[in-house]
Amino acid sequence: MKAYYDCIVIGGGPAGGAAAAILAQSELDTLLIEREPMPRFHVGESLMPETYWALDRLGVNERVRQAGFQSKKSVQFVTHKGTESEPFFFRDHDSRQCSSTWQVERSEFDKMLFDRAGELGAECCDSTRLVDVHFDSDGRATGVVLRDADGKQHEIGCRVVIDATGQQSFIANKLGLKQIDPRLKKVAIWTYYRDAVRGEGDNEGATIILNTETKDAWFWFIPLSRGMTSIGCVGDTDYLLKSGKKPEDVFIEQLRMCPGLQRRLEPATRLGEIRTAKEFSYSTKQHAGDGWVLIGDAFGFIDPVYSSGVYFALEMGIRAADAVVEGFANNDLSAAQLNTWTEEFKEGAQWVRKLVDAFYSKEFSIGRFMKMHPEHRGRVTDLLIGRIFEDSAEQLFADMESSMQMPGT
Repeated sequence: MKAYYDCIVIGGGPAGGAAAAILAQSELDTLLIEREPMPRFHVGESLMPETYWALDRLGVNERVRQAGFQSKKSVQFVTHKGTESEPFFFRDHDSRQCSSTWQVERSEFDKMLFDRAGELGAECCDSTRLVDVHFDSDGRATGVVLRDADGKQHEIGCRVVIDATGQQSFIANKLGLKQIDPRLKKVAIWTYYRDAVRGEGDNEGATIILNTETKDAWFWFIPLSRGMTSIGCVGDTDYLLKSGKKPEDVFIEQLRMCPGLQRRLEPATRLGEIRTAKEFSYSTKQHAGDGWVLIGDAFGFIDPVYSSGVYFALEMGIRAADAVVEGFANNDLSAAQLNTWTEEFKEGAQWVRKLVDAFYSKEFSIGRFMKMHPEHRGRVTDLLIGRIFEDSAEQLFADMESSMQMPGT
């Protein structure tokens, strides 16, 4: 590592890898660091189809296609009674190649992006921890303190710090910018199974979202390559963990209340440990400042239910990097310049947030809503695809709200 760079990107996940790749490709002297050795484990394996365009911009679409990941062509919902919805097939709404996506092993996927940034000219260092971010008296970020794999500390200057530290959200926590949403205070308990029963044909690789009988929790079912399936339970932290039971016991207890999942796991074998992560939904009240910008989960986190995390991370990484490149070209690395992309991004992301809010309403059923309003199937599919930056979904959510207020729904 050198004493000075144009840009330092903290965090080697999809957001950080994407940002570093764009910056390096634009011939900015860029350092990308990751605290864990690469490749490293990470949950969040399901991609939205719109990731196609971000991966295309980064020049890795073909690599992802050749990696042997499980293809994903649909999303399906299963009610608390075990009733299965009609799958939402992406190709029915868009016949182009971009309508098919993947269920990825994040260790391999993130390493691919990390390596791509290096190929394009970024200096990439794993096993390197962020100790601090320095600000001058005017609040401008001026550099970082890092600790390498040997425990040696490095003070490194730069003109821009890009915070992609995930839910650690280093700068937001340091500056008091994080805002927790008390309505979505969730915990995820998950593990992996081999030989779970999947869908058939084009629905084989579907992400399946299954409610428990009480609708107080739900499970994800994400088919991966080599016969593996990621299975996770999500619910309010107080509901799942307040009893003090071990996470494994809670997982098994909720599984007993999920008829749609039980039959899929009858021939399956559980592999590995039970893992737990608190999935707090949060936002940040400021997303950029002079010489710094937040991306990925450091910017905010909604919820895992619609698998928007990786797509949002890639999109934010690219958009923020473009703003930085433009800022260098105009000698303007102010908060205003580094913030130019955030309002448009939030305007699109709000539709996924509204869909999350509907999902957590016990009065809402996606299957029932589709029967009542088949004209909205295309727009719902748009949101599941990740096509959120083009058209408004106001009417869709107005009709959702009305459907939840009708007697018997």
